[in-house]
Amino acid sequence: MLKLPSRKEVIEKFKNNGGKIAAVAPYHYPKALFRAFNILPIELWGPPKQNTLESKSNIQTYVCSVAHSILAFYKKGMLKDCDFILIPHTCDSLQGLGSIFLDFLNPSQKVLTFYLPRGRRNVDLCFLRKEIKKIYKLLCEFTGQKPDYEEIINWIKTEEKAVSLQKKLIKNRLFLNIDDYSLYKIIRSKEYLPAEEFVKIAEKTLSAKKTNEKSARIPIIMSGLVPEPLEIMKIINEKNGIVTGDDFAAIGRRFYPQSEGNDPFIRIAKSLLNSPPDSSRGDSVKFRLNHLLNLASKTDAKGVVFYIITFCEMEYFYLPHLKKGLREKGIKSIVIDTDINQSLSQQAITRLEVFMETLQ
Repeated sequence: MLKLPSRKEVIEKFKNNGGKIAAVAPYHYPKALFRAFNILPIELWGPPKQNTLESKSNIQTYVCSVAHSILAFYKKGMLKDCDFILIPHTCDSLQGLGSIFLDFLNPSQKVLTFYLPRGRRNVDLCFLRKEIKKIYKLLCEFTGQKPDYEEIINWIKTEEKAVSLQKKLIKNRLFLNIDDYSLYKIIRSKEYLPAEEFVKIAEKTLSAKKTNEKSARIPIIMSGLVPEPLEIMKIINEKNGIVTGDDFAAIGRRFYPQSEGNDPFIRIAKSLLNSPPDSSRGDSVKFRLNHLLNLASKTDAKGVVFYIITFCEMEYFYLPHLKKGLREKGIKSIVIDTDINQSLSQQAITRLEVFMETLQ
């Protein structure tokens, strides 16, 4: 596997070259806009394996481990190298986290919030454009810079290229001579690498690891928020499975379509609004089910693994309906609950192993 730089190395390098860092909570946000201000977004999907004792004074124990980990990470002083904190209002837990940062913690970093509409209508597009323009104005104020439209559009194109390569890595999965654990390490490096550096790594992976023979492993789809703990990929491979379809919020639900036009705020808004169906967007069960069925059809997937973070209500609400719809079409599924701060339990491992055996 290619040696990937750590987040710390990326942050140090970017700041040494005169850039600034934004710590970003999950998960939809205008990434290209930040790059136009020479700000590198570093995403906080947790981070995993945190002792979250510090967060419990502000957040209830039944709130998901992602919110707990982000707050604990901040309280330990681990965001001291960041200049900005962006918290999208993805769900109730993250909206509450945004309020805690703004109203109680008074961090040295500038804190921004970002609202994504729960619809895909013209009125939602107008609202989202205003939200993106609002962030643009705040960044102009905070940095003293004012990137022009052409500069922002150039960064939009760069980010679009990085997303297209993420898609290509998944699309060509059966012809890549690399295990799922290593591949997902590469795919997820886009969460912190500058897009231009991710592009080089993705292109190198596609050219160096390609094989002419299609893998004979059992194709499956994975769905959920984020593949943490990532060790689940090793178990799937050990049981002769291979991940060919991705419906993770951290990855597949951010396979944004390319956009056109001279207004960068409209381009970003259209791209975000036209993303794949997503529980955080309030999309219909039918929309999400059809998306999973289309993925299964395209990849010949035999089953779906719902890898769900405990207490993630927006994911749980869909599960009974999605599982029923998949079952009616002859596609098996399983729900594996996880906490990003703990290792995968032996019970979950055993259940997954049994599930994979039923797909043989």
